[in-house]
Amino acid sequence: MKVCTPITIRYAETDKMGVVYHANYLLYFEDARTHFLEANGFPYKRIEDAGYMSPVVSFTVNYGQPLRYGDVAIVRTWVSESKGTKTTYSYEVFKEGDDLEMARPCCTGSSVHCLVSSDTFKPVSIKREMPELFAIYEKVCES
Repeated sequence: MKVCTPITIRYAETDKMGVVYHANYLLYFEDARTHFLEANGFPYKRIEDAGYMSPVVSFTVNYGQPLRYGDVAIVRTWVSESKGTKTTYSYEVFKEGDDLEMARPCCTGSSVHCLVSSDTFKPVSIKREMPELFAIYEKVCES
């Protein structure tokens, strides 16, 4: 299952060249990831309320065409890998109006997340500690 999140590019997110500063894509990915969880009936707050957090283990980003102030980005998000301890989200960023099946993304990337106890920050098994969340990941995973 792929979820699309619109993000309007703000002036403060651009650099001197007038394009989105590269690190801001990580913020867009995070917004899209939390929207993805909400769209699948498992808001991130539910993870925190259960005493856990889901930190980033790694990010990859590949840049293509730039986005500029005033553009609306569409971030398409899906789970591309689900393991008992780690989950990989994949992202494609398009400009609003692009044909998402035909257009080349402006940016692509992925983020790997684990689940940790809020108290100890030690990793725990998603499958064992949050079986409902793991079941969602397994159901929507698109390798």
